[in-house]
Amino acid sequence: MEKKERRAFLKSGLAAGAITLATISSCTGPNISEEEEELVNVLTPDGRLVQIPKSMAAADSYVPVGPKEARIGIPNKKFVMVVDLSRCTNERKCIDACDHHHHLTPDRPYIKVLRMQDNEDSSPYWMPKKCFQCDNPPCVKVCPVSATYKRSDGIVLIDNERCIGCRFCMSACPYSARVFNWGQPPESMEEGYDEIPYSPETSVPSRIGTVGKCDFCPDMLRQDKVPHCITACPNGALYFGDKLSDTVTNGGETVRLSQLLREKAGYRYLEELGTEPNVYYLPPVNRAVPFEETLSDQES
Repeated sequence: MEKKERRAFLKSGLAAGAITLATISSCTGPNISEEEEELVNVLTPDGRLVQIPKSMAAADSYVPVGPKEARIGIPNKKFVMVVDLSRCTNERKCIDACDHHHHLTPDRPYIKVLRMQDNEDSSPYWMPKKCFQCDNPPCVKVCPVSATYKRSDGIVLIDNERCIGCRFCMSACPYSARVFNWGQPPESMEEGYDEIPYSPETSVPSRIGTVGKCDFCPDMLRQDKVPHCITACPNGALYFGDKLSDTVTNGGETVRLSQLLREKAGYRYLEELGTEPNVYYLPPVNRAVPFEETLSDQES
């Protein structure tokens, strides 16, 4: 009962504007070099002091919305991602940033970078792959408890408080974009981890026996920031933006989505399946750097 009360106080306190006693810098992406999961003190309005992991204490005391609010998309938005295959060199910084933000273990990353080669005569290239946030998602149709759902802003989310772990959605996904939470991340053993208010927009705290996947970082989008993987990529291979405003950015440059897709022959992976994904690819031509092999144990 005491733990439930502390969780309720923390959730209401942060939502009401709790102040952090530690200095937290505002940035578009996580600082991977910092000591992992450093705890910070948070003071609730009633004067109670609690500790939560620093990565979950966003600037300005931002708190992700709850499961009910998370089902409502951000108004007047349609989020899309563009991957420039000519720029990807398998630096894997996007994976590191995503894993850090979502408290993932190496055995179940939300992002994979695949070594691709269309035929024996063509050159190989690296292909980042994550959830495609389909407009016609098979995963949503097969979920028996409505744990996975499609929002008005184009994002497909999973509510782990409703998920029963049947894995029907994993079988239905033609892109193998989903992972199963077989265990808790190491951070779950730290004091304060279980006090974090759960939100489908962060997938944290994770739930054993449930499904997870790339979520386009809606908690960042609500703060007018781009997902962590975008700013973490050192080559600017990932673009993110709003299809309705026809703009996308890779953190360094902002371009017209329609012009980018038209001039660089953008396409959608496995278009013939009719899933209508919201992730586009640009062909691996006119590469900035030559393709280089990596150690097999580092490939996804």
